[in-house]
Amino acid sequence: MDLSIVIPLFNEDESLPELAAWIERVVNAQGYSYEVIMIDDGSTDRSWEVIEKLRQGNANIKGIKFQRNYGKSAALNEGFKASQGNVIITMDADMQDSPDEIPDLYNMIIRDGFDLVSGWKKKRYDNTFTKNIPSKLFNAAARSMSKIKLHDFNCGLKSYSRKVVKSIEVYGEMHRYVPVLAKWAGFRKIGEKVVEHRARKYGVTKFGWSRFVNGFLDLMTIFFVGKFGKRPMHFFGLWGTLSFMFGLLVFTYLSISKFFLDKTGMTQRPLFFFAILAMIIGTQLFLAGFIGELISRNSVERNNYLIEEKLGV
Repeated sequence: MDLSIVIPLFNEDESLPELAAWIERVVNAQGYSYEVIMIDDGSTDRSWEVIEKLRQGNANIKGIKFQRNYGKSAALNEGFKASQGNVIITMDADMQDSPDEIPDLYNMIIRDGFDLVSGWKKKRYDNTFTKNIPSKLFNAAARSMSKIKLHDFNCGLKSYSRKVVKSIEVYGEMHRYVPVLAKWAGFRKIGEKVVEHRARKYGVTKFGWSRFVNGFLDLMTIFFVGKFGKRPMHFFGLWGTLSFMFGLLVFTYLSISKFFLDKTGMTQRPLFFFAILAMIIGTQLFLAGFIGELISRNSVERNNYLIEEKLGV
């Protein structure tokens, strides 16, 4: 199969028929063999009924329905697992991503050999102060920490080679950092394409200010997991050792002062308590490193989701 189009959605019953028809026109004009996988992330409107009806008219449309809302990362992860295409394209269901971008995104994977191509919404129709400016700050931080030269990490319109989506695991709220996950998995050829950002036609945005706070926290998480996930002792052990040694040196100095320099009142000196605190913190960090090593050697199933129903997958 040439192409899988993965569409996570939450309460988008109004936009789905138009989006599905637009995708069908584009892929048929290109002659692709394809599937459209729509993941209903616990919608409370008629989204699943619309997906069922769309499948009746087009067997290439498939659906996955979560029993409750798990978030975009969970939806993408299930969509990636179900996808069968050589190229996987993700897009949002709110009609702000244009299906006309599909052929170019497909060709950049097949013809140009990219592992992943991320869309860049250079001209945006979002509110400047609540979305555009925070987004620029967020992307600058992500660029600096990941060393991946992308302008828009959070753009939902992306294309991937099949090997990429079958090699990564998207969990928590890591959908913002799929390029970083791909890089940590060894995929280095990551490209970017300027894409059209359309004004919202249906519904309202599902994201608020909290996503930017969560975004920076997730960035720190993915940086730590990517660098120390398989060797947590290298992080916790280093700082634990430094902290313990600092406390031990101070305690040794105080002991020498008491027993050889005839200085009294060791336990009344603030340095004594700093030394004890540093040694306790060092020991705790060391223990955290050991526990982290034990956990990293056990398989933890982080992506078990209650799926109520499936169509065609």
